[in-house]
Amino acid sequence: MQKLILQQTKTSQQTTSTLNLTFNIPDIDELLPTLKEGDFTILYGSQTVTSLLSQLCIRAHLQTEQGGLNSKTVFIDAAKSSTLPNILQTAELQQLEPQEIREQIQHYRAYTAYRLHSLIIEQLEQIIKTTDIKLVAISDIMYQFLTENIDDSEARMAYTQIMNHLSNFAKKHNIIIVATNLPHEDNPRNSTLQDITNAKANVILRHTKTPYTSEIELEKHPSNMLGVMDFNCENKTLLNFCL
Repeated sequence: MQKLILQQTKTSQQTTSTLNLTFNIPDIDELLPTLKEGDFTILYGSQTVTSLLSQLCIRAHLQTEQGGLNSKTVFIDAAKSSTLPNILQTAELQQLEPQEIREQIQHYRAYTAYRLHSLIIEQLEQIIKTTDIKLVAISDIMYQFLTENIDDSEARMAYTQIMNHLSNFAKKHNIIIVATNLPHEDNPRNSTLQDITNAKANVILRHTKTPYTSEIELEKHPSNMLGVMDFNCENKTLLNFCL
C-alpha cells in the first residue's frame, strides 16, 4: 500500500538531534508546526480529537525526515474507548497496512482511576526504558476520575499526581506525551480537574464545533504565537473530522 503523502514541515532548519512530530494537517500545522520532545500536550474537544490522536499514533513510526519519530507508541486507553480500532481504521483510510501499524503500538487499558495511576506513576518509566518509546498517547485522561468509584478529594489528589508526573516525565525522558480530554461539562469535578490539567500541560490544542463553525485553537504554548483557525471538513479525507 502507498505511504502517506507528506507535506514539507517547518522543521528543516532544526537540528537532527531534536525530535519533532507533525500532524500533517495544514490547518493545525499552521498553528502548531510540530510537537517537540519534552512536550506534554492536551487535545481538548469532541470525538474529533480522538481522530487527531490516532493520526499522531500512526505518524510516530515514520522516519524523522517525514515528520515522525521513528518510534513505537505507548497507547493508554483510559476511558474504555474505541480509540485503538479508530487508529487502525484511520490507517486503512490512509491506505496503510493496519497490522503493520498495530505492531508499532503497545496498548494498555486502564479501567479504573487506580489502574491508570499505577500504570503512569509506577510502570511507565520501565516501559519507556525497555522499548525506547518516543510517544505516549492517552485517551480521555480525565474520564476515570469523574466516576463515583472514587471520591472527590482522592480523585483530585491522584489526578494532580498524574499531571505532575507526566509533565516532568516528558522533560526527563525527552519524549512527547499527548492526551485527549473529551467534554464532561455536566460532571461537577470537570472544572477542577481541567484547571489542574491546564496548569501542568505546556501545550493545549482545542477543537470547538457548533452547528455553524468548526475551529482549532492553540490555547497554550511555551513559544508559539497563540491563535485560532477555521477547521472545516472539506477535503479532510484522512480523518473523520465530522464526528
